[in-house]
Amino acid sequence: MSYQLELRHFKYFMAVAEELHFRKAAERLYISQPGLSRQIKQMEEIMGAVLFIRDKRNVVLTPAGEYLKTEIAFILNHLEFTQRHVGMIDKGNEGELRIGFLGSAMQNVIPDLLLQMNAKFPKLQSSLEEMSNHDQVQAILHDDLDIGFVRLARVPEGIYIHPVYTDTFSLVIPEAYPLTQKNFTGVEQVANENFILFSADYSSIYYDKIMSICEDKGFTPIVSHKSVHAQTIFRLVENGLGVAIVPTSLKHGFDLNVRFLELDNIPQEAVLSVIWKKDNRNPALHRIQAFFKD
Repeated sequence: MSYQLELRHFKYFMAVAEELHFRKAAERLYISQPGLSRQIKQMEEIMGAVLFIRDKRNVVLTPAGEYLKTEIAFILNHLEFTQRHVGMIDKGNEGELRIGFLGSAMQNVIPDLLLQMNAKFPKLQSSLEEMSNHDQVQAILHDDLDIGFVRLARVPEGIYIHPVYTDTFSLVIPEAYPLTQKNFTGVEQVANENFILFSADYSSIYYDKIMSICEDKGFTPIVSHKSVHAQTIFRLVENGLGVAIVPTSLKHGFDLNVRFLELDNIPQEAVLSVIWKKDNRNPALHRIQAFFKD
């Protein structure tokens, strides 16, 4: 008997691949365990590949299974998005643009983009999610995002990157700290303070630039706290737990007792770039690309 690969096979496979347990996967799918085992065996026969190594205690994906898991996750995600997109278009909308961003992009770049979109494509919807550089790149590659706003020098092959905003850096200190823009000469004046920084996992290029700013002034900062949220960093600074160096644009939108001292005459800049996957087929992305290209 010859079989054909069907969407149900993909869903059954993903349940087992995620659970790595046939009974738990069967319960999740509301089917019997023997029935699920038969479907997976049928799928392996159709594909001519062993997808799982099974014994009485463990279920492990083979290399072929690992590859298939990545590809099916992409396919199922794209099908879900396409179904939602079709419904939007049927209701008279122009689809949805899924946007990822670092927090600093919300100060100017994201609002400007949304205003342009609303003016030129008023029926185009958008969804926003704050994410790290790494998570944005992965989401772009897997079609979970359409565009991202990142601080990266390089991106994987197949992703378009274009700088959209260049910012300076500022030192953030408690409001009562005995430094002002008038008597501030350089970051070396706070060399003995604890530093509170964005985590390297959130933006490694930002972290490296902060290190280089300090090292250019002859010291290595003592990093006492790390966070992925600007408000958390500013709150820690406000409470006297350290100082911070952040992109200057982050001084807008927060009402905390901290002072920003812009770092003049340093070579380091905070460059924000837009990224998207070159073969992304979302019509909404194609409509807004002209906003960023020179």
